[in-house]
Amino acid sequence: MISPSAHVDPTAKLGKNVKIHPFAFVDANVEIGDNCEIMPYAMIVNGTRMGCNNKIYPGCVIGADPQDFRWKGEQTYCNIGNNNVIREHVIINRGITSESGTTIGDECVVMAQSHIGHDSKLLGRIVIGNGVALAGNTEIGECTILSSGVIVHENCRVGKWVLVKGGCRIGSNVPPYVIVAHNPVEFFGVNAWIMRKHGFTEELIDDAAKCYRHLYQSQTSVFNAVKRMVADVPESSLRADIVDFIRSVDGKVVAVPVDLCD
Repeated sequence: MISPSAHVDPTAKLGKNVKIHPFAFVDANVEIGDNCEIMPYAMIVNGTRMGCNNKIYPGCVIGADPQDFRWKGEQTYCNIGNNNVIREHVIINRGITSESGTTIGDECVVMAQSHIGHDSKLLGRIVIGNGVALAGNTEIGECTILSSGVIVHENCRVGKWVLVKGGCRIGSNVPPYVIVAHNPVEFFGVNAWIMRKHGFTEELIDDAAKCYRHLYQSQTSVFNAVKRMVADVPESSLRADIVDFIRSVDGKVVAVPVDLCD
């Protein structure tokens, strides 16, 4: 169903059972998969590639021009996966380079008035609260929740299964399976309630807690904390997630003093 009051460029590629409501705008060089719904006054902009079963609420701008002076008008992309819900007045910028662009995985919920900057990566099954702002080149891991009003600064990574409490300003990297809160942001414990609800065993939750006691409570360097994790915590995919994340960001994680990162 395409409303006669909507604008759909003739070159846009639409899948089966796509609904385009009145006053929606679908630009040239756009691909929209099966069973998507584009509600009134939403804009799907040039360079957007959208999968199936997505619902885009009124006032959204998907694939907006990147807000970065390095972008000089090149053809770039915004990739949206499947089964996402993007609520009112969300803005998602496409990338500033054509290699990968901005990517939203599958089964994400992005709540009203949030902004996702250029070349950001949301890896799937993520909840973005109302009014969240992600700067460019951020990465949010699977099954993470960013509560309302969170700000994530450019080039920061947030690991999987993280809960960021409302209003936090994230200026560094947040390792997996934790809760962070306050400003300046601090480690607030392991995300045990969510992990337990989704089938993690008590042994794995306890292993995560042991890892983070070494990192946040041992008063040693990050380098030594990681060595202690490997020596003290049984090998598992969870331990590997934590250790690999910390190593990949060179030990620069939230709430660890700079002089302990070497």
